[in-house]
Amino acid sequence: MNKIHSILIANRGEIALRVIRTARAMGLRTVAVYSDADAGSPHVRAADVAVRLGPAPAAESYLSVAAVLAAARESGADAVHPGYGFLSENARFAEACHEAGLTFIGPSAAVISALGRKDAARELAEQAGVPVLRSYQPGEVPDEVFPVLVKAASGGGGKGMRIVREPAELPEALAAAGREAESAFGDGTVLVERYLEHGRHVEVQILADGHGNVVHLGERDCSVQRRHQKVVEESPAPTIGPALRGQLLDAAVRLCREVGYVNAGTVEFIVSGEEFFFLEVNTRLQVEHSVTELVTGLDLVELQIRVARGEALPRLDASPDGHAIEVRVYAEDAAHGFLPQAGTAEVVRWPVAASPEALRVDTALRSGGEVTAYYDPMVAKVTAHGPDREAARRNLLAALESTEISGLTTNLPFLSTLLGSAEFADAAIDTSWLDSHPHLPFHPRLDPDGPTPFDARDGWRLGARPLPARAAVEQRGLLDAASPEADGYVRAPMPGTVLAVKAASGQRVVGGEPLGVLEAMKMEHTLTAPCDGVVTEVGADVGDQVPLGHLLFHVEAS
Repeated sequence: MNKIHSILIANRGEIALRVIRTARAMGLRTVAVYSDADAGSPHVRAADVAVRLGPAPAAESYLSVAAVLAAARESGADAVHPGYGFLSENARFAEACHEAGLTFIGPSAAVISALGRKDAARELAEQAGVPVLRSYQPGEVPDEVFPVLVKAASGGGGKGMRIVREPAELPEALAAAGREAESAFGDGTVLVERYLEHGRHVEVQILADGHGNVVHLGERDCSVQRRHQKVVEESPAPTIGPALRGQLLDAAVRLCREVGYVNAGTVEFIVSGEEFFFLEVNTRLQVEHSVTELVTGLDLVELQIRVARGEALPRLDASPDGHAIEVRVYAEDAAHGFLPQAGTAEVVRWPVAASPEALRVDTALRSGGEVTAYYDPMVAKVTAHGPDREAARRNLLAALESTEISGLTTNLPFLSTLLGSAEFADAAIDTSWLDSHPHLPFHPRLDPDGPTPFDARDGWRLGARPLPARAAVEQRGLLDAASPEADGYVRAPMPGTVLAVKAASGQRVVGGEPLGVLEAMKMEHTLTAPCDGVVTEVGADVGDQVPLGHLLFHVEAS
């Protein structure tokens, strides 16, 4: 048995608060870590002890193995919970924790190494008899197999992924996905596989202990995605029958048993009709674990800690009680290409739950809180439960309508429109639907008893007072940068790093032609010419850190 008295949470934001909550309930001491950008964040105040990691960039703080281990030594922690993202699927970090005498709350370094990489995991899935999609070497993709999916061999969260429909687009997609993966996960390796149009993303929650017990806790449907980033998750999956569900659950357990998996993990599949194919294994706790907790009544973090102690799993009932749906609230502008946003939330009001079993809000955003460009723009998860899917949908929609965030642009209005649509109510949205419908042609679900647009608390007000001067200026850099302008100016849509400059002063370009690439919040954003013309000004070099609204290019219309 591993004695655990003090847990360092190697993460930030809502997941750090989530782990702290359970650890404290178990009587354990908690240690928070933070970068300079997070010095005043809620997770820092919530923990028993907080240790600075380093400067704001993730590579110098949350992604620094040396800094995290030094914080563990300084604080006297004897265990590390990695959360999700950052170092959570880094085998080198898990091994370093073991060598330092720390209990890593997750699978072993060997299992993370084997399953954490999508290319190696594919081979293991095949060995376990789990169906996989055809894959190709980057330089050996036949023209007739397009479209294909380029994706990072490491990590997740939609980073380092590109759909490629034409052979000529493949080299640029490989390069961009590789850069994005290197920035987000420290590994730029990518792989190419057949892309399955109109599939549904269904994943299985796995829990295993060190005594040979491997169980599933049901499945989740995460098909509502934009650019491979999950937007809505729910459990149980609404479109699969008992036979297919049984096959999925059995395949996930079989694979994890085959590799000697221990602790919590998620096996992801793509489902098309009655067929399913292995995607990857996330060797960590998922963002969307809350929907599983609401339908099972289990605390997955507590079970993780108990397994890490060496305890055997208790007898668990995985049959779902009702239905749960979760939405991810992002600081992004849905009206202008879902551009990530940064800034200060002046007023934040989250819905009040009648009970934690009916509604929960996982967030670190408070009134006056700042969202920076250094990290992922997700600011909250709102999850609702109901006796069936429709009841859960209505409960979640009501919760969103009673949420207010002002001073910071978020996707709350988009989420309300999405949940209130007939397409979502009918479970008709597959993994490619949002990306293939850029103008969001949702059909409202008529509900005479439901909320109206005037119930929304998304920041819009009839006769609202003018925005403060700074906010007004920031909102006008955003609008200028996000839409083609008659004057031809292309500005930074958010603070970020210039990764590529593809146009030079004096160069003739056509509307829509890529001019450069900006990285912000671990994602790449291609900047394009707003019109046909000549580039008369280039306002940044590769590697420059630019603020919101910075002039990057000027194209004089021909």
